[in-house]
Amino acid sequence: MKSDRTKYLVLGNSTAAIGAVEAIRALDRATPIVLVSKEPRHVYSRPLISYLLAGEIDEERMYYRPRDFYERNRVEARLGVEAVGVDARARVVRTADGAELAFEKLLVATGGRPFVPKIEGLSYTSWDDARVVRTEGVFTFTSWDDAAAIAAHLEEHHPARAVVVGGGLIGIKAAEALCARGLRVTIVELAERLLPLALDRRASELAARACADAGVELVCGATVKALRSQGGRVSGAQLADGRVLPCEIVVLAVGVVPDLRLVEGSGIRTERGIVIDDRCRTSVEGVFAAGDVAQGRDSLSGESRPIPIFPHAYRQGAVAGTNMAGGEARLESAFAMNSVEVFGLPTVSLGLAAAEGDGYEVLVRLDEQARAYKRIVLRDGRIVGALFVGDIDRAGIFAGLMRHGVDVSAARELLLADQFGLLTLPAEYRKHVVEGEGVEV
Repeated sequence: MKSDRTKYLVLGNSTAAIGAVEAIRALDRATPIVLVSKEPRHVYSRPLISYLLAGEIDEERMYYRPRDFYERNRVEARLGVEAVGVDARARVVRTADGAELAFEKLLVATGGRPFVPKIEGLSYTSWDDARVVRTEGVFTFTSWDDAAAIAAHLEEHHPARAVVVGGGLIGIKAAEALCARGLRVTIVELAERLLPLALDRRASELAARACADAGVELVCGATVKALRSQGGRVSGAQLADGRVLPCEIVVLAVGVVPDLRLVEGSGIRTERGIVIDDRCRTSVEGVFAAGDVAQGRDSLSGESRPIPIFPHAYRQGAVAGTNMAGGEARLESAFAMNSVEVFGLPTVSLGLAAAEGDGYEVLVRLDEQARAYKRIVLRDGRIVGALFVGDIDRAGIFAGLMRHGVDVSAARELLLADQFGLLTLPAEYRKHVVEGEGVEV
């Protein structure tokens, strides 16, 4: 039995979905919005799960919007309901409980799913090659439920040693949380260095030193081939070279991929993610996508790809919501931005931070004693990449310069200087910052 056709149907309940709801309500205060989410929780901030596991914040601080957000915005929030299929031609979404939700406008903001590698001895169930871990003591780390499951395991079994598979952003935050809970942690990373997608070699070395100072063992250039178990619970991780790392808990932090299962066979175009244009429209009229599930144009590289970062997901959702409600909005320049604190060492990576070779000019400043490192990448007088370790105070200014494509040739000699700031920028850009929308800082 089909429900009444709703004008606005939102699938997902994270930052992109909230951006869409708020944008719709800015233009349309009355028409009901139906929001469907597999997770039963009120909207929360996913980047905070490591701090929750570490005990540094309580559950109340996890929430991304006040508890009455849905009521105030006339959102019918169907939490704990899993959408399992989209029929774009019939304009219907099917849910796991057998219901069909008919829509006029649809936003797919279902995010990504953790990639679970095939490892000997790892038990899992799967849905269309998306694996859900079943081995006791082995976890992924992308949701509040993941953090809660790890916390429950720690409290029940009191493990002493942990192996984190993956030395990227998720792996680093998982390692920090486990260290805060008193475990001895080893990070296993396939690449030859830590945070290989966000940092260059020098920055990775600084991050590795911060990990070592915190007591974390790093094993780079290695992969986990098999898991060992004792009494049905993980007891060790065997590397491809034969070494065995004893442990009582394993966190799989290999990466996150757009979750496209929902739209398979729907007629909605997908590649690495759901392909969208600069209005967040998909290939199907009236269907939009935003957040980690979407694939859009990187304004610096020109490549169409997912850009899974928190603020960009909100902006995509807001653009989608505006256009769903009949307004006009387009995405501004979009590029990768990563910010992570590695055991007290702050790092920020913007755009093509590791680019080099023909066509690029690279400016570098390294202060070994202060553990401060800056790398600026220029192309045709404009900043296309920036990397900051230790000293990140002006990262927001550089993000703004990149977003607006400002020619910094006149200020080139000052870009790495301690005194660099708004006053060293071109007068036209200073005027924009003071009187216009400005940049994020």
